[in-house]
Amino acid sequence: MASRRIELALGRLALRPRQQSSLAASSSSSSSSSALACAHCRQLQFQFQSRSSPYSSSPQQQQRRTLTTSAPRAARAEKPAAGASLDPKSTVAGTPIEAPRSYGKRIEGHFVPKPLPRPIGMPLPPKPGENTGIDARSFKQRKEDFVDYDKHLQRRKELTAQISRPYFRDWGNLQFHQGKSFIAPPRLFKAELSLFFPNLYGETLLKTDTAPRDTTPLLTGRASVVSIFSSQWAEQQVASFTSRDANPALHDIVAREPGLAQLVNVNYEDNAGKAWLVRLFRGSLRKRFPEQDWDKYFLVRRGITDAIRESIGLLNAKVGYTYLVDHHCRIRWAGSGTGHPDEVEGLAKGLARLVEEIKRDAARPAAAREQLPGKVHLHSSNA
Repeated sequence: MASRRIELALGRLALRPRQQSSLAASSSSSSSSSALACAHCRQLQFQFQSRSSPYSSSPQQQQRRTLTTSAPRAARAEKPAAGASLDPKSTVAGTPIEAPRSYGKRIEGHFVPKPLPRPIGMPLPPKPGENTGIDARSFKQRKEDFVDYDKHLQRRKELTAQISRPYFRDWGNLQFHQGKSFIAPPRLFKAELSLFFPNLYGETLLKTDTAPRDTTPLLTGRASVVSIFSSQWAEQQVASFTSRDANPALHDIVAREPGLAQLVNVNYEDNAGKAWLVRLFRGSLRKRFPEQDWDKYFLVRRGITDAIRESIGLLNAKVGYTYLVDHHCRIRWAGSGTGHPDEVEGLAKGLARLVEEIKRDAARPAAAREQLPGKVHLHSSNA
């Protein structure tokens, strides 16, 4: 018995190291598996966070995101201006023209037209697509503007300016020298000081292409005599400057230089009914002009605001105005109302001088030509 107990005790002692080693092995394997499990859990957690949160990313992704740039957003379309303003003089820099206007205080007594105190025109060069009067806003933008209080205040000011303006003021101002606003300058404005003629948008007399078009592509690269009128009375006034009977020297220059000089007529009528009548009798207008000049007669309905009128001296809607525009769309000379003999002669001499300027500019190398910074569309046709 004693020997049997001793053998059992020795056997237990022999088995104890193996159990300890096996336990150690099992504990090490369980710890390694738990470590692997924790690492796996951390990886799954990182992936979940990177997917769910847009701000958590790897360093490589962050570096790539810092290098990418988003495309600039397109300019938001705005509603065309109504054209009326309470004080259009405040929007024009320089000395205002002393002449009767359709707004403001009525001139009492006697008025004498004075020469232009400065070059007139817009401060920025014209671009096709400007002053069209077309509302290009989407339905979403119209809805946003409908609930915009600031837009309502702006519209309220425009309506106030329209309502407070006397309707017959322009007709009443015709008593002063038949509506003549100013006297034309004796010489052309200097090129470096001249301002720009605005872009206008309207239909022409062409039969093949009845879509409206811009005036800027037509005026670019040529010396143009632009006449603006809105009634038969005003058309007779501009005819005293540009008709063949009143100014034969002007037509001789246009006939001698057909690719460099031209006559452009702008019939502006903001009244829908009158504009419809003008389009109805478009056939009679075609008989008055040769077919090659049909694209130089514009029927404009909208786009001429009070700011444009004040800038280019178009101060009376019932009076005709004549402008001499160079090949860079700059106003170099302007006349109003009925032309005086010296004004008619000055217009013809000014057109001849502009033609010579275009020829001299074309004869120079491309690097020596007159360049207007940031105005590529104005001199691209001359390059």
